[in-house]
Amino acid sequence: MARFSVVPSSYVFLRRDGAVMLQLRQNTGYMDGCWAAGAAGHVELGETAVDAAVREVREELGLDIAPAALTPIAVMQRTDGTDNPIEQRVDWFFVCDAWDGEPQILEPRKCAELGWFDLDALPERVPGYEREALAALRAGGTATLLQHGFAAR
Repeated sequence: MARFSVVPSSYVFLRRDGAVMLQLRQNTGYMDGCWAAGAAGHVELGETAVDAAVREVREELGLDIAPAALTPIAVMQRTDGTDNPIEQRVDWFFVCDAWDGEPQILEPRKCAELGWFDLDALPERVPGYEREALAALRAGGTATLLQHGFAAR
C-alpha cells in the first residue's frame, strides 16, 4: 500500500444575522474565481487546527477571535481521486459568531472581495467541498465527519 502525506487546513466562516462571510479568491492558483471561506489556510507545524483558524482570521481579516468563539462544523477528509500528495487533505471547518474589529481584506493579492451570503442563497461558484461544509452548518447539530472525492464503497 502506498503511503501519502496529508495536507491539514482550517476554515472559518464568520456568521452575522444568519449570513456567512465569503472571500472571492484570486491569483492563488487554487480555486481562483470562487467564493470561499472568509479565512482559511494550512495548519502549520506545531499548531492545532484551532490555533491555525485563529491565526488565519487575524492574518487575512484583521480580526481577533478567542479560540472558544470557534464552533466546529465538520472535519472532512478529501481527495481529488488522484495519487497527487497535495490533494490528500484533512480540513477542519469552524463557524464564528463573535469577534473584535471589522473584517477587512489584508491580503488583496489573494482576495478580490468580501461578501455576506445567506446560507440559502450562496453564490454559484463555491468549491464543492466548502458547499458541503456550509450544508452541514445550515443543518445545525454537532460537528460531523465528512469525506469528499473518494469512490463509493
